[in-house]
Amino acid sequence: MPTFCRRFQPVLNRRQLLQTTANGFASLALMHLLQANSSAADTPIDPKNPLAVRKPHFPAKAKRIIFLFMHGGPSQVDTFDPKPELTKHNGKPYPGQKPRVQFASTGNLLASPWEFRPGGDSGIPVSDLFPNVRKRVDDLCVIRSIHADNSAHGGALLQLHTGSDTFVRPSIGSWLSYGLGTENQNLPAFITICPTLGHGGVQNWSSAFLPAAFQGTPIGHSGISAKDAKIADTTATTERSLQRMQLDLLQEFNRQHLKTRDADAALEGRINAFELAFRMQSEAPDLLDLSKEDAKTLALYGIDNPTTENFGRMCLLARRFSEKGVRFVQISHSYKWDQHGSLKADHAKNAKEVDLPIAGLLIDLKRRGLLNETLVWWGGEFGRTPTAQGNDGRDHNPHAFSMWLAGGGVKGGTIVGATDDFGYYAQENKVHMHDLHATILHLMGLDHEKLTYRHAGRDFRLTDVKGRVVKEVLA
Repeated sequence: MPTFCRRFQPVLNRRQLLQTTANGFASLALMHLLQANSSAADTPIDPKNPLAVRKPHFPAKAKRIIFLFMHGGPSQVDTFDPKPELTKHNGKPYPGQKPRVQFASTGNLLASPWEFRPGGDSGIPVSDLFPNVRKRVDDLCVIRSIHADNSAHGGALLQLHTGSDTFVRPSIGSWLSYGLGTENQNLPAFITICPTLGHGGVQNWSSAFLPAAFQGTPIGHSGISAKDAKIADTTATTERSLQRMQLDLLQEFNRQHLKTRDADAALEGRINAFELAFRMQSEAPDLLDLSKEDAKTLALYGIDNPTTENFGRMCLLARRFSEKGVRFVQISHSYKWDQHGSLKADHAKNAKEVDLPIAGLLIDLKRRGLLNETLVWWGGEFGRTPTAQGNDGRDHNPHAFSMWLAGGGVKGGTIVGATDDFGYYAQENKVHMHDLHATILHLMGLDHEKLTYRHAGRDFRLTDVKGRVVKEVLA
């Protein structure tokens, strides 16, 4: 062996090196696993105050969300996704392959009855169904390539709200409440105004296996008008001090009972719910009372018009609750957008009820300096087919539909993704429901892979084992 080689012989051979460093590699792997496990909940939940504010994983772009849910499935090719080829080939057979599984049989292509016109400086085309929203299009990021997995309302609603169309899972509002808490201890973190009682019902705002404190609080339901949606205030009939004494006695009994049990999530949830219900009496009734709003504000939301009054009232309530620190507010236009027939008449009627109030909400949030920290989310559980059902209808279509986001952290005046020439399938930059959820959590400062909860021996998350943040949405 040459002299210079003998001079630099290694101190350890390969086998000795591996033997010496094996424990180090194992320690690195263990450290990674422990770090991954610790990220399941960066700040432990205080059982006495589960809704206390918790820090996000990273600086958030938005502090709160208002979800404008269009129950039934608005047609993308009649609202935010113009298709000239659909107009050109109206009445002809669809030239592609229809989905293997269809909710109902459809015939030939059906052109949109509405014109699309550019709006704002961005020039994004919006249907004549939404002339007022079109004026606010520079605030919107229109995602045209949303797709999901279920063509039935029940499963589609569950996937939209919980990420799963087959299993009972926590809703997105519950996940956000769990991850961030509430900014106002006198109000719930998650409120749903006039929610539907069908198509999954309470499961759409349920906390499922998350602690019961993160359950959504319904105000009214879809069977009554927003004007009649109330939160009971018993302080008018019972003095607050007497109520406090009664509740303290009840809570003492509950806590004594809790000590005799190893664990009882339902009882713990009941204890927290009683306390929150008591505190809500100091703020919630006033928030539901719109009599102090001036006439200009009421007109902005269309509350002075019988056509727009109901949804306008919900939009204004959403602003008021958001302004007071509620983390997630959902309002539902339910159940109206399922046009298997009478598309032209009913889509027009539906849009007229919501167009002005939605535009009013965006204007009001912006002028109050709230839009840059409030994420507004619009959409339904799926879209509609570009082919006709009967002579004047469209069937369910989960393979392509449009949603839009506005406000905190969103790149306004932009379009993300595209469908095929006829609007049947998402084609470019496809955004699955898991991707949408991951993006919404990201805007709220939460990593969808770290926002987990251990249940039944595994860590669960809103996006299950999928999902990506859609960077093109971010400002």
